[in-house]
Amino acid sequence: MPTIVTHAVPALALGAALGFRRISPRLFWAAVFCAMLPDFDVIGFRFGVRYADLLGHRGFSHSLLFALICGGLGALAAPLLHCRRTLAFGLLFAAVASHIALDAATSGGLGVAAFWPFSDERYFFPWRPIRVSPLSPRVFFSGRGLEVLRSELLWVWLPCLTLALAARFWLSRQGR
Repeated sequence: MPTIVTHAVPALALGAALGFRRISPRLFWAAVFCAMLPDFDVIGFRFGVRYADLLGHRGFSHSLLFALICGGLGALAAPLLHCRRTLAFGLLFAAVASHIALDAATSGGLGVAAFWPFSDERYFFPWRPIRVSPLSPRVFFSGRGLEVLRSELLWVWLPCLTLALAARFWLSRQGR
């Protein structure tokens, strides 16, 4: 998995691209939270949930069904998020889906249960350039952690920054 902070980057980039005139700050922060939410499944390790279990890491919380549920909850909460229901659904669904895609592009661990409940299989993309982040803080704060951060900067942060700046430029040229 990429680091939890890097999972927020696509949502941060989308917010930077659109700006608070197009999406409310509440919706923006909900999207950032939803982009990181699937990794809260690691709490299950403390309760004996194994990595490969349905409720384990990269299981149910890394499925498109979970993304649909988050989008649906966002649509229900749209008045609180100060936005239209379709926008809340789409943005929160995309935030969770971006998490699934980033994990499927990592170099290790188990794949993501993207299509659960239709399939228990764990999937990766054929091309996996993002170095997998260690779950242990001790290992993360070592040379391996620096390697992971370098990989994330190259394969996630830089592309997201480039797309955010390009979208911002394009929208400004459109008078939006």
